[in-house]
Amino acid sequence: MSTIPRDQWYVAAYGSEIRHELFARTICDEPILFWRTESGEVVANSDRCVHRRFPLSRAPSRLVDDKVVCGYHGFTYGSDGKCVAVPGQTRVPRTARLTPYPVVELDSLVWVWIGDPALADPTRIPRVPYLASPDFTTVRGMEPLQARFSLLVDNLLDLSHETYLHGGYIGTPEVASTPISTEVDDEAGIVYVSRHMDDAECPPFYSKSTGLQGRIARWQDIEYTPPCLYKLHSRIAPVGSLPNPDGTDPDAFHVEVVYAITPETEHSTHDFWMVARDFALEDEEVSTFLAENNRTVVLQDVEALDVLEQVIQGEPEGYQELSINIDTGGLAARRMLARMVGQAPRNAPAAPAR
Repeated sequence: MSTIPRDQWYVAAYGSEIRHELFARTICDEPILFWRTESGEVVANSDRCVHRRFPLSRAPSRLVDDKVVCGYHGFTYGSDGKCVAVPGQTRVPRTARLTPYPVVELDSLVWVWIGDPALADPTRIPRVPYLASPDFTTVRGMEPLQARFSLLVDNLLDLSHETYLHGGYIGTPEVASTPISTEVDDEAGIVYVSRHMDDAECPPFYSKSTGLQGRIARWQDIEYTPPCLYKLHSRIAPVGSLPNPDGTDPDAFHVEVVYAITPETEHSTHDFWMVARDFALEDEEVSTFLAENNRTVVLQDVEALDVLEQVIQGEPEGYQELSINIDTGGLAARRMLARMVGQAPRNAPAAPAR
């Protein structure tokens, strides 16, 4: 049985990736063809010609105006997926049409609906408006992960691993030693995990981007909306600094780290990552530094999770892992994901060991 939730919105691409040319990406085991029409609209259809299944994203297939011409036999499709021309005859078979996918471009991200199109409600897409806000500057990337998407969810909901896997970049001893608080909003479908470090070492990731040195106040507030979107609200400030009662926070630097965790297949994932900041907005050196360092951190995760995927695939059935207090957010996410696919959660005990 599949572990990938259906009837869900997933991030398929950054808006900047899709232009007036053919673009393919596999989402949840489904090969999908995207392009931007001449009017600027993003459309998505199945990436298989109905005639002999040739991938329409492969040359010599091509985009002519807003129509896709199959490079194998010339079947031609409009942006709605309907075939408009076939070779050797004027009548187009009624069933000659690609499968269209509901698609929405929002907050610089392209979302695609996987499942019953009648259930595709755009209001269910979680918002990240700062990714397209002039009040923030964002760097971004995407790394292929040869591991199931749920392993990345586990990884991101337990940031104690920063101390060990990302030392010298983003991790410090306080991340692992500081307890977390977890809240689960089942009605909204969100898992919250918070770790507030009031007196912590400033890691190079923040000291070199903000200019703060020595000890800092460092807050990590996670907001995970299964299955796809993870937001880490990071507050970096001088020790003793607190936000004002009205919510303003002039003494702090704010970094919004976003991951779109999109399954490619059952055992591979598109790891979209974004880092938005509300300081040094025009400083290209800061942008370059954050982009390069965050990609290094992401690749460290990728290497570890690729190994873990192989370990899990080779382990005996019924193997039981140990969970502790820092896993409460990840276990809550597992339960939510399991409900989405109608399964009992894998290796998720009722309560962590103490």
